[in-house]
Amino acid sequence: TEVQIYSQAKLPAPFTKQNGWPGTYEVVAAADHSPRIAFIYSSLEHPTEVYLADSGDKLQQARPITSFNKIFTERELPKGKPYRWTADDGSSVEGMLIYPPGKFEAKHLPMFVLIHGGPADADGNHFEADWYQWDRLAASQGWLVFEPNYRGSSGYGDKFLMGIVPEIVSRPGKDILEGVDALVKDGVADRDHLAVGGYSYGGYMTNWLITQTNRFKTAVTGAGAVEHVGNWGDDDTTFDDAYSLGGRPWEAQQRYHDEAAIFQIDKVRTPTHMVAGADDIRVAVLEDYLLDHALHALDIPSTLLIFPGEGHSLSKNPWHGKIKVREELKWLEKYGGITTSP
Repeated sequence: TEVQIYSQAKLPAPFTKQNGWPGTYEVVAAADHSPRIAFIYSSLEHPTEVYLADSGDKLQQARPITSFNKIFTERELPKGKPYRWTADDGSSVEGMLIYPPGKFEAKHLPMFVLIHGGPADADGNHFEADWYQWDRLAASQGWLVFEPNYRGSSGYGDKFLMGIVPEIVSRPGKDILEGVDALVKDGVADRDHLAVGGYSYGGYMTNWLITQTNRFKTAVTGAGAVEHVGNWGDDDTTFDDAYSLGGRPWEAQQRYHDEAAIFQIDKVRTPTHMVAGADDIRVAVLEDYLLDHALHALDIPSTLLIFPGEGHSLSKNPWHGKIKVREELKWLEKYGGITTSP
């Protein structure tokens, strides 16, 4: 759950881990005629800034040269820690827990499972606070936020990364639900107050999970597919569906069926909020229309929010990201069964 800096004197010498702060180092840049290095650093409790170190072995003496996120240092931030559990096949799986402010390591908390996209992204000890990664905003509303690094996530080796093939949602979905079970069993999460959500592949997975269990009181999903044939044809990265499912639609017909939420949608009982960009070419808005239509036919409480002119990244208008999270938080409060923290 961390990204540290390693150095190599010369080929083929081994890599040496530098003694840095706990957290995540990114975009490391070395000077041509000086031992100085610059990098971006953050952790759960330290907002992202650019730092300068006199050399790679003096990371802990590095000084910030930007203060873009100073406002976050002036208020109490949610604390977090890694959490590990064992999958049904014996694999070790890891994720992050982000606690409500003032409730670090408290027990029996209402829990929101926030699923990262990619699927090859990974959550860890770094600072993010935006429309895509809004764990701190949810935590500030009283939720324990569980961010599972399910099979298919980066940072755990090639075997783990490729463990999503060809069971693109069912295998990682099991990882996630087993993590939820473990947190309930350990007394960390309140089994009667569980919610789930995510965007892109995180939305994809959310759509799948609400067909597999009714344990979640509510769900918030964004830009996620509910089937694979249309998504294979509409997705601007068509290769990923075919690769992850072991073939094109006519070559893996049964798997395209078995790994699709739409063919099990009649099992859904979870009130669901949906969001999409009208011009998304990664996951076409037609997938959201399909889910919305199905939930309406099943008389499941639901709402669909579509942002005009937006693609997959919701980058055309910064207000759209704010509106997205605002409406998702309102939905969690309405159906999640907890009172919003002041």
